[in-house]
Amino acid sequence: MKIMKHEPANILLIEDNPGDADLVRLRLVESKSEVHVNCVPRLSDALACLDAEIPSLVLLDLNLPDSPGAETFRRIMQKAPNVPVVILSGQDDEALAIKAVHMGVQDYLVKGDITSKHLERALRYAVERQGLLRALEVTRKQQIEFKNQFLSHVSHELRTPLTCIHQYVTLLLDGLAGPMAPNQSDYLKTVLKSVNQLHAMIRDLLEATRADSGKLRIEPRCIDIGELIRQAVAMMRPTAAEKHVGLEAGPEQTIPLVYADPDRTLEVLINLIDNGIKFTPPDGSVVVNASMVETDPSAVYLSVSDSGRGIPQESLPLVFERLYQDPNAADGNRTGLGLGLYIAKEIVTLQGGRMWVASQPGSGSTFSFTLPLYSLAKLLFPVITHQGRLREAIVLVRVDLTPLSKSLRGSWKETCQKCLELLRQCIYVDKDLVLPPMGTSGPVETFFVVTSTNMERVSIMMDRIRDQVGALPKLKASGTLRVTAEPIVTPGPPAADPRTVEQQVWGAADYVTAIIQQGLWSRPNFTEKENQENAH
Repeated sequence: MKIMKHEPANILLIEDNPGDADLVRLRLVESKSEVHVNCVPRLSDALACLDAEIPSLVLLDLNLPDSPGAETFRRIMQKAPNVPVVILSGQDDEALAIKAVHMGVQDYLVKGDITSKHLERALRYAVERQGLLRALEVTRKQQIEFKNQFLSHVSHELRTPLTCIHQYVTLLLDGLAGPMAPNQSDYLKTVLKSVNQLHAMIRDLLEATRADSGKLRIEPRCIDIGELIRQAVAMMRPTAAEKHVGLEAGPEQTIPLVYADPDRTLEVLINLIDNGIKFTPPDGSVVVNASMVETDPSAVYLSVSDSGRGIPQESLPLVFERLYQDPNAADGNRTGLGLGLYIAKEIVTLQGGRMWVASQPGSGSTFSFTLPLYSLAKLLFPVITHQGRLREAIVLVRVDLTPLSKSLRGSWKETCQKCLELLRQCIYVDKDLVLPPMGTSGPVETFFVVTSTNMERVSIMMDRIRDQVGALPKLKASGTLRVTAEPIVTPGPPAADPRTVEQQVWGAADYVTAIIQQGLWSRPNFTEKENQENAH
C-alpha cells in the first residue's frame, strides 16, 4: 500500500493491547505497505500526538483505558477532522459500525477477521474516500460562494430601478406632477405596495445570503427587553389595526438587562409579530411576552402568540427552513420568499439563543426564543470591591450624546463610537468601569460609567469627560454632550449588612440596573411617524 507517493505514510495506531498492536504491524509488513506506525495506548496520548503532528491515517481501538465507546472516535475526529479514521474493534457490532460511519469514520474492521490484504485495501480506500470528501467539500464551498456572489450582485442591481420606481410613484401620489383621478391614485397605490414588497424580498434574499456565508453582523449591547417589546408593538400596531387584530404586550415583568443586538432583535420581533397578524383572522389577537424561567436563570424567554388557524403538525419541523411557505396559506398571505423565519432563527442563534414553535391546528401558534442575560455583577465585582468588602462610595456616571439632526445616522453612529473610545480613556481601569453600550438605537446614545468614588470627587471625572469627549470636532459639528452622576446606595460598615460580599455586589448590580432601565425609559425615543417608517 502506498498512501503517499514519495514517502512512507504516517499511521497513528491507538491500541492499548500489545498483542493486537503487534498483529496490526505484522499485517502491514505482510502487505509490504510503505508506512511508519506510531502506536499509543491511550486517548490522551493520541490527542497529544495529533497536536504535534497530523498523520496520514488513524487506526483506532474503541475501548481504551481512558475513553471507552463512541466518545473516543468523536474526540479524535473533533481533533483532526480532515484525517481518515478506521475503527478496529473486537466485536462485530453492525449498529456501532453504522453509527461510526454516520459520524465520519471511513471504515470499521473486526480484529479477528483482519488479513494483510483486507487491511491494506481498507486503509487505501479510507485515504482515497477522505480525499474525495475533502475535494467535494471544497467544490461545494466554491459553488455556495459563487451562488452568494451572484445573488448579492443581482439583488443590488435590482434595488436601483426599484428605488427609481418608488420615487416617481411617490411623486405622483403626492400630487407633485399634477392632479389625478381617484382610480389612478388607487392604481398607483397598488404599484407602490408591490414595489415595497419587492424591496422586502430583496432585503430578505441578501440577509439569507449573508447567513449562508456566515456574514450576518451582530452588535450586542445591554438592552432593556421590555423597552424593545414596547417599540416593536408600537411599530406594528397600525398593521394590526388595519386588519382588526388586537396587538398587546403581555403583563409587565421585571426583566434584568439582556445582552443582544437591539436592531437585530427588533427585526426578529417584528417578523414574528407580522406573521402572527398575517395568519390571524379579524377580531383575533397577537400577544408578545417576556419572562424568566427558574430552570434557566441565564436567559430571558420571549414569545409571540397568536389566535390564528395554527400550523399542521407535519409542517412544524419545516417552518424554519429556507424558502418554506405553508402550502395551505391563502394567496394573500404569501407575500415573501419564505426566508423570514430562517433569518430570524439565524439571528437568534448568533446571539447565543434558540428558537422554536408550538402550535395546534385551530388553536393558534406560539413562536418562542431565548436571549442571554447580561451579568453586570461579574463585571462590577473587581471594580467595586476592595480588600474583601464593598467600597464605601460608588457613583454611576451617565453620558448622553444627542444629535442635532437625524438625517446622517451612519456618520452619527461613527461619532458615537469615537466618543466611546475617548470615554474609556477618561477612567482609571482598576477603579472605574465603562459599561457596554446601553439601550436600543435611537436619537440619543447613552453610556454609563461605574466609578469607585463619591459625589464630591466624581466631578473631576465629569470635567475630564466634558473636556476630552466634548472637544471631539465631529461631536461639536453634529451633536451635544450631557454628563450627569448619581450615587449608588451601599450598605456602609460590614456590621450593618449581614450579606456576603458577593451578595452585596449582586445587590449593587440590581440597583445599577434599575437606575439604567429607568433612565433608558425616560430618554427620547422614536416618534410614531418614525415607528411606521421603520416598520416598512
